[in-house]
Amino acid sequence: MRVHKLFRYVVLLIFSVMILAGFTVAGKGYDMYRNAIEDMSLEEKVASIREKEGYTALEDLPDVYKNAVISVEDHRFYRHFGIDPIAISRAVLHDIQARRYVEGGSTITQQLAKNLYFTNEKEMTRKIAEVFMAFELEENYSKDEILELYVNSIYFGDGYYTAGDASRGYFGKEPEMMDEYECTLLAGIPNAPGRYAPTKSQELAEKRQYQVLKRMEACGYFSKEEAETVASQMVAFQ
Repeated sequence: MRVHKLFRYVVLLIFSVMILAGFTVAGKGYDMYRNAIEDMSLEEKVASIREKEGYTALEDLPDVYKNAVISVEDHRFYRHFGIDPIAISRAVLHDIQARRYVEGGSTITQQLAKNLYFTNEKEMTRKIAEVFMAFELEENYSKDEILELYVNSIYFGDGYYTAGDASRGYFGKEPEMMDEYECTLLAGIPNAPGRYAPTKSQELAEKRQYQVLKRMEACGYFSKEEAETVASQMVAFQ
């Protein structure tokens, strides 16, 4: 009986410590978010992105490109409130299975928050701060505005930080002129620009592009036949 009571006390103590640790991390994350906002307001950060020379309006990007980005990065983008509980739950499960941090479950809004204020360091405090910043973004900007800011604040390799600059640099054309092959290729690059930039490896770029096509098919943006038509244009990945 004493052993059972001791066991219950130990379990209760462990859960208490976990809860307190969670509150501590959440508090530190909130402080990181508040400090970031105080150093430079969200309005100022957004303005600095929009002032970029190569800034590309969402209306100047083909629907295929926008759908490709949403499919591969955050397919519930237009339905969530800044974070995606389903994606987070899946990521936590994968992290537990791998016994290390392998997946974050970040939405496009969270990725934009990180790009605007934070580093890529994989620590829980930063992730919590990112969540608070994502809520701030969703409260003050529309989904289209967030998506537009996102594609103008991610790295495409070769010194390109906007979708428009990447289109002009890689394909020699204005972004609105990109075809389906170019849109789906470009959408896959930011995942790992050092690997997937076509100037680094056309084969790896097209392997990633094929993943984008499969995601678009799964999300209903492309039929199987349409995805295969684009895939048939691939040169290295055949």
